[in-house]
Amino acid sequence: MTTPEPIRRFVEATNEGDTEAFLGAFADNAVLSDWGRSFQGREQIARWNQSDNIGVKSHLRIVRITAAEGSYRVHIAVTGDGFNGEGDMTFTLDGDRIASLVIT
Repeated sequence: MTTPEPIRRFVEATNEGDTEAFLGAFADNAVLSDWGRSFQGREQIARWNQSDNIGVKSHLRIVRITAAEGSYRVHIAVTGDGFNGEGDMTFTLDGDRIASLVIT
């Protein structure tokens, strides 16, 4: 399956450490849930990005993508100075932006 553009931008921005591009992948009112911790809007997502993503030099590698009823489940491998391992990210898109991201 071809990686949808917003998800590709999310991964590339993370791997390049490009916070501006990372935040630009999200809709203004996007929601990010990371194991039950919720972040609403770009300002809160920016804080998560600093503490859990680009701020800890995360590097992402897509293992597989599965499409299901308006969302994409992405099994992803993470390395860096924070979480290291594999997990699932479920993306819901709104046009060319991420409307929600649930990390489990």
